[in-house]
Amino acid sequence: MSVSAAAGNRITTVDPATGTTLETYPVSDADAIDSILSRAANAFRGWRATKHTERAAALLAVAAKLRAGKAELATLATREMGKPIAEAEAEVEKCATACDHYAERGAAYLADEIVATNASKSYVAFRPLGVLLAIMPWNFPYWQVFRAAVPAIAAGNVVVLKHAANVTGCALGIERLFAAAGLPEGVFSTIVLAGRDMERIVADPRVTAVTLTGSEGAGSAVASVAGKHLKKTVLELGGSDAFIVLNDADVEAAAKVAVRARFQNNGQSCIAAKRFIVEADIYDSFAQAFVRHAKGLVLGNPLDRATTLGPVAREDLRETLERQVSESLGRGASLALGGSALRRDGYYYEATIVADVDGSMPMFAEETFGPAAALVRARGLEDAIALANDSNYGLGGNLWSADIERAQAVAARLETGAVFINGMTASDPRLPFGGVKKSGYGRELSAFGMREFVNIQTIWIGPAQNAAPAPPPAE
Repeated sequence: MSVSAAAGNRITTVDPATGTTLETYPVSDADAIDSILSRAANAFRGWRATKHTERAAALLAVAAKLRAGKAELATLATREMGKPIAEAEAEVEKCATACDHYAERGAAYLADEIVATNASKSYVAFRPLGVLLAIMPWNFPYWQVFRAAVPAIAAGNVVVLKHAANVTGCALGIERLFAAAGLPEGVFSTIVLAGRDMERIVADPRVTAVTLTGSEGAGSAVASVAGKHLKKTVLELGGSDAFIVLNDADVEAAAKVAVRARFQNNGQSCIAAKRFIVEADIYDSFAQAFVRHAKGLVLGNPLDRATTLGPVAREDLRETLERQVSESLGRGASLALGGSALRRDGYYYEATIVADVDGSMPMFAEETFGPAAALVRARGLEDAIALANDSNYGLGGNLWSADIERAQAVAARLETGAVFINGMTASDPRLPFGGVKKSGYGRELSAFGMREFVNIQTIWIGPAQNAAPAPPPAE
């Protein structure tokens, strides 16, 4: 494992590129957690009363700090979870872009909505809820946090972060960044804990709502506790996104994007393309192009700018991926590329493409989290749609076709929170992000995400203007 909590009171982070220890951090004890939650609750009372212009200015200050500290922040993320340094820098910049977006658009997203009724005036207002507990994963250690925290803070809420233990350095770095940007104490705080011991924090009356990005099991556990205490939750869970290539698609363009869609972030993304479903007429030509482009990936030290594929974040993740590939091959799939862990320091696994995958195999039925792609042959359009929907997950997906009108009709039949036609699935502050089925519920980003953690309040002002109609005259 790349992270441990020794004796329950220390967290040790490990560099996945070398297997060596990075840092050891003390876990927040009960008194520290109580203090953090109290400061957050107190901070909310003041922050909710600030004007949108003040919150916008604060977010712009955060964006400036992100850009000024991009090199240091990116290096920390690469050292803690192994993503290539160029991708880590792009992640930091994306966080700054989200701050810019909500600084510019937040007031409009939460503007009162006038509704014509029998009142002298009636409208819908959007009020902040309170303390949002954000339980976040390691794979995008900055972006996952910012895409949840920024709209919440822009809406007048405050955020307490419980990050994945193996990116504790990133978590504490985010807290320092918000403080350095001048936000009041308690508007953004970090609790340092291992994966357990969350129930009492979720249940704490000072916590108003919970957002979680993570596994299906973690989401179910948190939702159960939150539901018991009648607290709002948003869950962004796993994904097994389909990358559908129809027989009229530009095969070369699709294959080139397919490599980035699968292997970006070392293949460790909920919205990475994982099941490549290709119509039979072009299956062989797509497979050949996919393998050819994947061979261009450079596996190595993620701090080296020439590297485009680094290690997976933890040893147990690599072991799971090895099992999924091995069992799929054992059930009749064929190896088109790679297929092995590298026996060297760190948790490296080579870029892998497994062909002839079907629904009985782990690489189809399970979420694969690492640099391994499953190629699936579809008999035709209807079979491709059925294969894509044959999943417990429904986060995102890709669809490639020259016929845009037909592609849009197909997209309407896909059971996912997003469909990207002739492009790569990605989260964008301007668009809602989230899934259906066991990929979770609720939305992040855009106006929809911002309104997840507000009190949608009806305001009715009398006197009533339209009296009830008079009864008809008697005959």
